[in-house]
Amino acid sequence: MKKAFYTFPSLMLFISMLFCASSCNNGKFQESIIDNGKKETIKETIKPIPTQEKKVPIIDTIDYNKRMLALSNNDTTGKWPVKTPYPLPGAILPYNRIVAYYGNLYSKRMGILGELPKDEMLKKLHYEVAKWQAADTTIKVIPALHYIAVTAQILPGKAKLHRMRMPFKQIDIIIKWAKSINALVFLDVQVGHSNIHDEVAKLEPYLKLPNVHLGIDPEYSLKNGEIPGTKIGTFNSDDINDAIEILANLVQKNNLPPKVLVVHRFTQGMVTNYKNIKIVPEVQVVMDMDGFGDKVFKKSSYLSYIYREPVQFTGYKLFYKNDNRNNLIMSTPEEILKLTPKPIYIQYQ
Repeated sequence: MKKAFYTFPSLMLFISMLFCASSCNNGKFQESIIDNGKKETIKETIKPIPTQEKKVPIIDTIDYNKRMLALSNNDTTGKWPVKTPYPLPGAILPYNRIVAYYGNLYSKRMGILGELPKDEMLKKLHYEVAKWQAADTTIKVIPALHYIAVTAQILPGKAKLHRMRMPFKQIDIIIKWAKSINALVFLDVQVGHSNIHDEVAKLEPYLKLPNVHLGIDPEYSLKNGEIPGTKIGTFNSDDINDAIEILANLVQKNNLPPKVLVVHRFTQGMVTNYKNIKIVPEVQVVMDMDGFGDKVFKKSSYLSYIYREPVQFTGYKLFYKNDNRNNLIMSTPEEILKLTPKPIYIQYQ
């Protein structure tokens, strides 16, 4: 390579031109190696590198719309299917129906999950999954373990918040059980006198896992100091949006598929301002019809609180004991699938 040699005047003129050009264009200082091997600092124009638009993966919207229409049971009122943003790729719904067992390992009274020994419980869950798959062959049915990770308490406890956080070692057990049958995990929260933000934030280490999702129960959210169990609690849209925001942030930061959020409900007052619940591509919201009783009563509740106040997806809860006592008979999958819209999340307690 040939070296360039300059006389002193011409060199000074060249440097002056560089300085003027860079000053006029708001350049930045940069170190440069010149021919004599020494470092000199000169000021030159640095053009910003054009930013590239981030390519966001998309789903097959035609297929998605078709599936949502099928779930609506051809509703003619315009309420269903709900018009919401499309989910991110990897979404569980509406491509799968979830059949979950609910409970807590400390209590045999809180649900089937803690009532039966592990192997017997998992075998029974597999049986229910098979029944639902036979009832509707158009959608894949997958199992889930829905574990109450924060339980409301009559006694205030050390924090005086009338809630008890389960030890992480128990959550680890549930995750291990779920892995053995390729099931999803839901961590359910009963806040007592606490709040959604504080309780869900504590579960973030688990919610970062792709197969772990969230359930929240307004029945045990007592905002005026009542004792849990003495009054039915409530969540407003802000409470539910707090959960959605936490889940959405986890999805974004950890590059996860969308999370499923289950919200239990069986009265009008348990959820308020439903129209202000924010549906985002990172979170899929299921309004789960809770409560036990005869078939006519439960169907009426579903119509009043789930169908008439559409959010996104729907669920239906069944009670092995309370739906089968006093001459009651628990609804069958075929009967539940006649509901509008068809529940896509089924929970057994």
